[in-house]
Amino acid sequence: MTLLQSHNIRRSPHRSSARAIGQSPRNVVLIALVSLLLFGLIPARLAFLQVVQGKLNRELADENRIQLIPKRPERGKVFDRKGRVLAGSQSSYSVFVWPLVQKKAQWPQTLETLSEILDVPAQQIQEKVKKAGVNSPSLVRVARGISYSQIVALEEHRSELAGIEVDNEATRYYPNGEMAAQTLGYIGEITGEELDKKKDRGYRLGDVIGKMGIEAAYEDELRGTWGGQQVEVDGAGQIVRILGQKPTLPGKDITLTLDLDVQKAAEAALGDRQGSIVAMDPRDGSILAMVSHPAFDPNWFAKSITEAQWQTLQKRSFPFVDRSLQGFPPASTFKIITATAGMESGKFSPDAVLMTYPSIHGVGDWNGAGFGAIGFVTALQWSSNTFFGQVGVKVGPKTLLDWSHRYGLGQKTGIEIPGEAEGFLPNPDWKKKVWQENWYPADSVMMSIGQGAVQVSPLQTAVVFAVPANGGYRVKPHLLKSDLPVNHWRQSLNIKPQTLRTLRTGMRAVVQAGTSTALNVPNLPPVAGKSGTGEDPPRPSHTWFGGFAPFDKPEIVVVAFAENSGGGGGRTCGPMALKVFEAYFKNNPLKK
Repeated sequence: MTLLQSHNIRRSPHRSSARAIGQSPRNVVLIALVSLLLFGLIPARLAFLQVVQGKLNRELADENRIQLIPKRPERGKVFDRKGRVLAGSQSSYSVFVWPLVQKKAQWPQTLETLSEILDVPAQQIQEKVKKAGVNSPSLVRVARGISYSQIVALEEHRSELAGIEVDNEATRYYPNGEMAAQTLGYIGEITGEELDKKKDRGYRLGDVIGKMGIEAAYEDELRGTWGGQQVEVDGAGQIVRILGQKPTLPGKDITLTLDLDVQKAAEAALGDRQGSIVAMDPRDGSILAMVSHPAFDPNWFAKSITEAQWQTLQKRSFPFVDRSLQGFPPASTFKIITATAGMESGKFSPDAVLMTYPSIHGVGDWNGAGFGAIGFVTALQWSSNTFFGQVGVKVGPKTLLDWSHRYGLGQKTGIEIPGEAEGFLPNPDWKKKVWQENWYPADSVMMSIGQGAVQVSPLQTAVVFAVPANGGYRVKPHLLKSDLPVNHWRQSLNIKPQTLRTLRTGMRAVVQAGTSTALNVPNLPPVAGKSGTGEDPPRPSHTWFGGFAPFDKPEIVVVAFAENSGGGGGRTCGPMALKVFEAYFKNNPLKK
């Protein structure tokens, strides 16, 4: 159609004068003026379109043919203390949607096909596209780590899936599966809420971030910097040419204090029990192993977790809770603090002797008879409730609380990973406020033997056991390997040498001829420790064992905890700790 036709102005097929069509000279002049005005507006309109709106139109045209293909950086690797990979990357394929080329009428069918092939709910795909915007020139990732059969299926349906791309990218990989899952954590796509908090730090829709554990704690070091390509595409969304690209920058690798051999031994020792095992260097707080069970496979989240996998996790008892960092009644492992409080208060000498009884203030000795007249060493050896109950009553709740705090209880240890609980220490003010009751001697007895409302985590217990092991220092547990001096990680509690000597002698007697003789074996250097059995009515009791070795120059503290296992700490958790000690000394033999 010509310009003239577009304005509906037609020439007569016959020559005729103005007079022939019944028009006066005045009308002819009027028509001529109107024609000049119309023809004058056309160039003006063209000039406006080309000059004034030219830039905007060119930008709109570019948006229709320029596609941004972001490239996610490879995440930094995580190694154990000996350089073995705990978290790395492997090549995998992801699926992307380019919203701009999606046709409204065809999109519902595209969405249904994608959902069926990828085994991802259609609503989930729709929400991701909606967040990016229907006119977004950038690709939107809707699935990660797809299988070869899914790639084939997508290729077979290519004619129905305009604007759908399959691309190779690095995906997080955890070679040991569920091992140390809560400690290492997992990664996942950033949520809208997380993006609002992090967008000023360069995060974008579709970014993958650490969700818990080391992955979250060291997100800034591990994440790397995005790159990508700017490409020209045709109307079908196919790439015509690459206009430019920016290389990605991989994240920083980090090395942990974990020892893979010790970690594996601890995982095997705990087995299918609910609970935790912590192994730590008492000299500086380096974590050698940290196990919590039940757990999960972080590889499931590195890809797109399926509905079946998610349902499997729902059948487990809080697999995302790190039991190493949660509080439980510490039972007789708390008697180390009670003994310290008694001797350091000056109210009991290290060689003090007390008569024990079947029960005091309604709390009985576990053998139902007491142990006669005994001192601190024998009381630790046989875990006498009535001995330590008397100590607790005499020193009082204030002194028990003071030494509990000095040992690090009732507060976070400061380990890097999120999710740590402070635990709980009952006190007279709390009891008055919550129960409207006074603090009675029976409350001091219960606290002195680690029962009642006292809550301590396995990690906090490891810090407690490190004190007699290292000569009286409270350490700060940590997971990142460091060259900082030992004194950076510990502080002295200024405990008298006689007190430390008594604690250590009593803990050695526990293993030699007391409640935990399972660890008195010839293939290990001398072990010292303390067992515990925590009441949790009406459920079965919790069981504990904590110890260190070698007795003369300790290198490792092990705390084993079994949740609602029933039985006694020495028989249940002692053998678990034994396996961890054996694994450590197999690979770290003592120098002769």
